[in-house]
Amino acid sequence: MREKLLIDAGPLIALFDKNDQCHKAALQCVQRLTETPVTTWPVITEVSHMLDFHPKAQIGFLEWMTVGGLEIYPLDKHDLPRIIELVENYNNVPMDVADASLLVTSEHLKTTRILSIDSDFQIFRNRFRNMLVNEFEIH
Repeated sequence: MREKLLIDAGPLIALFDKNDQCHKAALQCVQRLTETPVTTWPVITEVSHMLDFHPKAQIGFLEWMTVGGLEIYPLDKHDLPRIIELVENYNNVPMDVADASLLVTSEHLKTTRILSIDSDFQIFRNRFRNMLVNEFEIH
C-alpha cells in the first residue's frame, strides 16, 4: 500500500488564490492526484487566514474540504509535547506549528511524502530521521 500524501499550506493557498504565482502548478498538481491528501487543523487555519483577503476564496477552500478535497488528521493534546519539541529544535529555520503538525502526522502515518512550496522540509526530519520528500512541482 502506498504511503499517505501530506499537504502543506502553500499549495492550498495557491490553489484558491488565482493571483498566486504557484496557482497553475497547484491546480495541475491537484488534478493529477489519485489520492486524497492529508493535512492538519493548524494548516487549515493558516490557509484560511492567508485567504481572508477574499471571502469567496476562503469559502471555496472550506467547501472543497467538505466534499472530500482533504483528509484531516486528528492530532490532539498528546501531540503537543512533540510539536513543542520540534518548534524548539528548529527555531533557527524557524518551524511554525503548522509545519510541526505535519511532521508529527508523518510520524503517526509513517509517511515521507508531502506537497509543499517551502524548502524547509528539506531541512526538517521526523522522529525516524526521515526527510519528507516534496512531490510538488513548480513548472
